[in-house]
Amino acid sequence: MRRRICLALVALLSGVAPSLYGQDQKAEVQKRLTSQFTRTRMTSDRTDVAKAGSVLELHKDGLFMCSIEAAAVPTSTYKNGTISFGFGASLSWTMALSTANQQVANIAQRKFVTGEKFWVTDYLAKDDGVYFQFYSDPLNNVRYYGQLKFPFQKGKFPPADDVMKTIAEVLTVDNGTDDSQPQEPAAAVGAQAPNDSGAAPKTIAVGQTIDQVVTILGQPQKIVNLGTKVMYYYPDMKVIFVDGKVVDVQ
Repeated sequence: MRRRICLALVALLSGVAPSLYGQDQKAEVQKRLTSQFTRTRMTSDRTDVAKAGSVLELHKDGLFMCSIEAAAVPTSTYKNGTISFGFGASLSWTMALSTANQQVANIAQRKFVTGEKFWVTDYLAKDDGVYFQFYSDPLNNVRYYGQLKFPFQKGKFPPADDVMKTIAEVLTVDNGTDDSQPQEPAAAVGAQAPNDSGAAPKTIAVGQTIDQVVTILGQPQKIVNLGTKVMYYYPDMKVIFVDGKVVDVQ
């Protein structure tokens, strides 16, 4: 009898140990994600960035995203070195849209490719994989969002080192940005740039071109290029251009 009890306990513990290990690895991955990526917070209507976080650069083709007008976010998958948006994912997305009385044909869609950049708004380690959510800057007046899953067998969470290595194959923080760092207090659009020399203040206004701003303020300390959106960083302000013209000064 005692032998049977001992054998039963051994069998039970042998089953529990991998589960506990998997939970430990999942917690470790979430910890590393938090230390490596800063979440971007969008406005309540999702049309603009309320608080900038990490800008990510894509290293694989085929990340499917759709307009933020869609009621449901599409989920692509990264497996065996390839990003895909397969039949199952497409069907699930179509059904989710239909419950909100939306049709796929009426939603703007786009596949992002290697070298493109976007904001990361969320990341979460779940039992069946790691999920990321992204928002792009407006492209031809359309802001896109999408989700990417790094899957693995449910209940068998791989080592944290392996998970982070796989993620790095696809996504890395853009080295040209430092959006996780707090910014200096913002200056209002059209406000006068600080000037300690006693000379006439320098004024930046909406609609000015990049050349006009450089003529007034000089070359910036840092430039962040996000396609149609470009940010020039100066010691006391950040100037934001869209399509080559000032849209905001912070």
